Amino acid sequence: EVQLQASGGGLVQVGGSLRLSCAASGFTFGGRAIGWYRQAPGKGREGVACFTENDGRTYYADSVKGRFTISSDNAKNMMYLQMDGLKPEDTAVYYCAADLVVTKSGTWYLRNGMDYWGKGTQVTVSS
Repeated sequence: EVQLQASGGGLVQVGGSLRLSCAASGFTFGGRAIGWYRQAPGKGREGVACFTENDGRTYYADSVKGRFTISSDNAKNMMYLQMDGLKPEDTAVYYCAADLVVTKSGTWYLRNGMDYWGKGTQVTVSS
């Protein structure tokens, strides 16, 4: 059974940092495009960061470039999102996902719907 579980969220002040983790089971991250999404109250789902395992490339939403860093540890089958310089607009539930497709324009989408989609973790940035 494919499972992804995000953790590490919490309440942080503006300018602070958090590191989110994503544990996967039932499949491996190796060779896939993996990433993070978020959804703020009353807003749609937004792709935050993506990492392509086969070539090591990273992609970020403009809103988080220079502040967020995506990484993975294949040995542990874990994915991470280091978030620095947090802003109130970063407040959202963060989700990890795998088996993404990256377009030539550097955007990405889910290849198989919600098949590789995890439970989220709440991040709240207070001003």
